[in-house]
Amino acid sequence: MRLWTINFKYLDAKGLVALWREALLAKNVLAGLTKGYKNHPQLDRFYAHENACEAINAYLAEVYAQACARGYKFDAAKVGEFDERNLAKIAVTRGQIEYEFAFLQEKLKSRDIKA
Repeated sequence: MRLWTINFKYLDAKGLVALWREALLAKNVLAGLTKGYKNHPQLDRFYAHENACEAINAYLAEVYAQACARGYKFDAAKVGEFDERNLAKIAVTRGQIEYEFAFLQEKLKSRDIKA
C-alpha cells in the first residue's frame, strides 16, 4: 500500500490509478471493513489523526480532483463525507517528501519513459 504525500500531479497515470485503489483500501481498513492491512505503516498517519475516516475521505477527494483534472472517470460516490473546515491537517516532514520524490523518480525511470 502506498499513500503518497507528495502532490498527486507528479504521479503518472499508473501511479494515480494505483493510488486511488490503495486509498479506497485504506478507507475500508480505517472503517474496520476488512481484516487485512490493519497494521500497515502507511496508515499510521491516519490512525494518529483525531478523525481518521474523515481524513482519508479528504485524501480521496484530492486524488479524485487530480483524476478529474486529467479527464479520468473515478467514482465520486466512493470519496465519502468530511468537513474540511474542522479537519486538522496531517503534518509531513521534509525528509518524507524528499524520500517520496526520490522513490517516485526511480519508479518512473523503469515504468514510464516519457515521464
